[in-house]
Amino acid sequence: MTGRVAGKVALVTGGGSGLGKADCEALAREGAVVIVTDVRLEPAQKVADAIGGVAMALDVASEEQWIATIRAIEDRFGRLDILVNNAGVVLSADVEGTTLDQFRFVNAVMSEGVFLGCKYAIPLMNRGGGGSIINMSSTGALLGYPIFFAYSAAKGAVRSMTKSIAVMCQEKGYKIRCNSVHPGAIETPMVQEAEGRPGDEQAVPEGVLPAGSKGAPADIAAMVLFLASDESRFVTGAEFVVDNAVTIRPF
Repeated sequence: MTGRVAGKVALVTGGGSGLGKADCEALAREGAVVIVTDVRLEPAQKVADAIGGVAMALDVASEEQWIATIRAIEDRFGRLDILVNNAGVVLSADVEGTTLDQFRFVNAVMSEGVFLGCKYAIPLMNRGGGGSIINMSSTGALLGYPIFFAYSAAKGAVRSMTKSIAVMCQEKGYKIRCNSVHPGAIETPMVQEAEGRPGDEQAVPEGVLPAGSKGAPADIAAMVLFLASDESRFVTGAEFVVDNAVTIRPF
């Protein structure tokens, strides 16, 4: 362990599987105390047990649960240094095929959930002397994906909120940085579900990958770890696209 985030307290939402699980593992490996949250306690507890962290049930769309979670972290640890707003859902439907209830649900989790996480974590981070917020957006915020309409709308909101929060923290003199990460297709349960192959996990080769490949959760966790660490002290309000060049290809 090199201790890149040693002594820091980290909260990861949606930490029971996929990208969140990989984030929790990377942060714990580098010395952070990790609070693993998930809407279901069982998978969060499994990850927490494996990494020596703390598990909490958290529905990110619930303001009351966010308030209670942040209060519990302050009571137990007295600080919060890292917030990874990772929890997400996906809906395969274009604008014509998306119901209002579906749109509201997707945005409640990934837009309102990020808003609530930042709103209630920032005061605790500030009292502790600062910290780093990493908001999980997507290439869906940068490209036109008709079939993922509500998802893209929510991720676009995450992108914009991130920049507003970063500037606000600077203007108020908070030592809090806020950045967004924009993954391309990553081999996670969410992607497996979207592709109609739930539970069918495909191996991701090592080394540099050819165009059109899926990445591994560890590829995103490496970026999250950098942004969580003091190595990125001069980085705020930025968007980090981790997509193997998908968004810049001319065809």
